[in-house]
Amino acid sequence: MNATRLAIVAILGSALIAAVLMYYQLVYAGYAELTRSEVGEIQLVSVVSGESEPIMLDNLKAIDTVEDGVRLSGAISFRACFDTPHSQAMLSETFVIFDDAVPLNAPPWFDCFNAQEIGLALEEGAAIAFLSEENISFGVDRVVAVLPDGRGFVWHQLNACGEAVFDGESNPEGCPDVPEISAEET
Repeated sequence: MNATRLAIVAILGSALIAAVLMYYQLVYAGYAELTRSEVGEIQLVSVVSGESEPIMLDNLKAIDTVEDGVRLSGAISFRACFDTPHSQAMLSETFVIFDDAVPLNAPPWFDCFNAQEIGLALEEGAAIAFLSEENISFGVDRVVAVLPDGRGFVWHQLNACGEAVFDGESNPEGCPDVPEISAEET
């Protein structure tokens, strides 16, 4: 084998190894399964009080990119699935409905959360989305969607404040102040 062929094989081999490592980092390495105590209660905002109230649920499964209390990536990596005995009718009469809910993809190995299925159910009106917590971190809302069969899904989604600021625009009126970023966080 001459030097040119050896160089080509080395470059292609390096590219393949780098691609496999990047895929692993994106899909597996950053995420961890959370325990119920790490997740806490799943709450929805009450129509009457405007405060978040816990809902009954079973079979909670959740993932996030937090390790030892330190966030490894952005605030929108949280995903959860659960079952609830509450009907959609009861939930929609009691809690604030969230317009413009757009579920974000989860890693393929977290198979209880299918963003395409949830999104289609929301578009067709089969699923109903609720506000769980506004500004769970700056510019990010926690959203909960519930299907007629009682399956529920949770994700974090950018709100208008976050979209504007993260696009480099000024903070819109009515939004909380943008938090200061310390030198240690950069």
